[in-house]
Amino acid sequence: MDIIAKLRDVSFDELHPNERLKVDSHYLYGTLEESLADRATGAVSDADTQLTKFHGFYQQDDRDLRDDRRHRKLEPLYSFMVRLRLPGGRVSPEQWLTLDDNARRYANGTLRITTRQTFQYHGVFKENLRRHLQALDKAMMDTIAACGDVNRNVICTANPHRSTIHRQVHDLAHEISAHLLPRTRAYHEIFLGEERVAGGPREAEDEVEPLYTRHYLPRKFKVALAIPPENDVDVFAHDVGFIADVQAGELKGFNVCIGGGMGMTHGEPATFPRLSDIVGYCTPDRVVAVAEAIMLVQRDNGNRHDRKQARLKYTVEALGVDGFRQEVEARLGEALSPARELTLTHNGDRLGWYQGEDGLWHYGLFVQNGRLADSDGGPQLMTGMREIAQAHDGDIVLTTNQNLIITQVSEARREVIDDLLDRYRMTVEATPLRRHAMACVAFPTCGLAMAESERYLPSLIDRLDAIMREAGLADDAIIVRMTGCPNGCARPYLAEIGFVGKTIGRYNLYLGGGFAGERLNKLYRENIDEATILEELTPLIRRYAVEREPGEAFGDFVVRTGIIAPTLAGREFHA
Repeated sequence: MDIIAKLRDVSFDELHPNERLKVDSHYLYGTLEESLADRATGAVSDADTQLTKFHGFYQQDDRDLRDDRRHRKLEPLYSFMVRLRLPGGRVSPEQWLTLDDNARRYANGTLRITTRQTFQYHGVFKENLRRHLQALDKAMMDTIAACGDVNRNVICTANPHRSTIHRQVHDLAHEISAHLLPRTRAYHEIFLGEERVAGGPREAEDEVEPLYTRHYLPRKFKVALAIPPENDVDVFAHDVGFIADVQAGELKGFNVCIGGGMGMTHGEPATFPRLSDIVGYCTPDRVVAVAEAIMLVQRDNGNRHDRKQARLKYTVEALGVDGFRQEVEARLGEALSPARELTLTHNGDRLGWYQGEDGLWHYGLFVQNGRLADSDGGPQLMTGMREIAQAHDGDIVLTTNQNLIITQVSEARREVIDDLLDRYRMTVEATPLRRHAMACVAFPTCGLAMAESERYLPSLIDRLDAIMREAGLADDAIIVRMTGCPNGCARPYLAEIGFVGKTIGRYNLYLGGGFAGERLNKLYRENIDEATILEELTPLIRRYAVEREPGEAFGDFVVRTGIIAPTLAGREFHA
């Protein structure tokens, strides 16, 4: 039974309010034009605040200024976080220069690489929003479906120029993204100024949104593609994962994974992070069809009553892995083949110079927490990358670990890139601990943040690095991730050491994730401050230095020695 039949006799009073909002929006138009025209406020209406997400941006305000503005009887300083749809994370130098110009002209002067292999801007005021999106459009970029209850930015193992296989997988990411894109013209007409077509948004839903219908999805939907042995995309953390099967240099197919997701809610054990399950195998020509079938099963079976239970991972829990797979196969009209044996060894990035299959060079640039900015006395990442884009004739690629790759550099041009990297102090030496660390944005812009993350993690890494040096582990990597709330944007529940904010200055400490992103961690200490964090981790790191087995990762060590129990399934996360 499809969603139309299921919802025909259901009262909206029984569903989450967002379900009525989506239907009443007439395919995401809402009253956005009126909201944008209202100069009495920097905000849009409450209903339109939900709809902007489908178009790729969130309304936020500067939380550092809230109290002061309230005392001065001013509304919060509203602005928008704008996120690009950038499947595979590849941009040309010309596009980079547009991104840079938009950051300085319409946003807060910085660019933020996200863990979904794209950029987001902060501080875009309402009066600048249309100009910002139109400049992106002229450079053949957009923000459609970067947020909202739709398929989000499709990610894949970074750098399509590294090999033929990487190019094929990158192209598939683009195909999935294009196929699962909403069809409504609301974005183009409201923000880009295109003329409204006769009939407009009131046309039949099978013409406007043949996949999504007027109901769209119950919650966000995320797809990732990985190329073993690398797992830089954390393939098991997403609603859908495709793991490439490469034999003798040829892409034979993909293992198909369903049911991953990172978010949860503090104090609600019915919510939990979950890793996806491998349910079968498909050939490359069936990847798009399989992605569509999985999305439609979620569309028609996902929980539309409780958004905290609406992600695909909970649908898999409700239907069972076998039951969900059978629904997918029924839509495909064929069974998935048996899964193949594949090995994933790590989830980090290649940094520094390395050579691709065609002999050209690529430079992996570390960007701490993904923030491109010019710092006083430190790296000049914004200016440096602007200069590189002006001098470079290859692409620039983003990674899901929030780093950059300057691609397709000939031997003769390496010196040019090296000179610019040195001139703008872009290659500051970072320890293995820092290179493997990630943080979400949190304060001051994220409305969900309970604690600091991006602004705090670097100083905590300083202290943890000192402990690592004292223990003789200065050259060893441990995956550390931090988020300011339990939604999990930096995928903290996969970290060997994870921090999740509870309130200002206090975090839950999680231990035992897998180094290759193959195992969830588990709560070790709750609601602790920095002093307690260091008191807890210092003896564990010292013990690890002495007692570890050859090649043993920290997450494996704390599980093997019984310091923390392994999380074998998402529903056991709180056990």
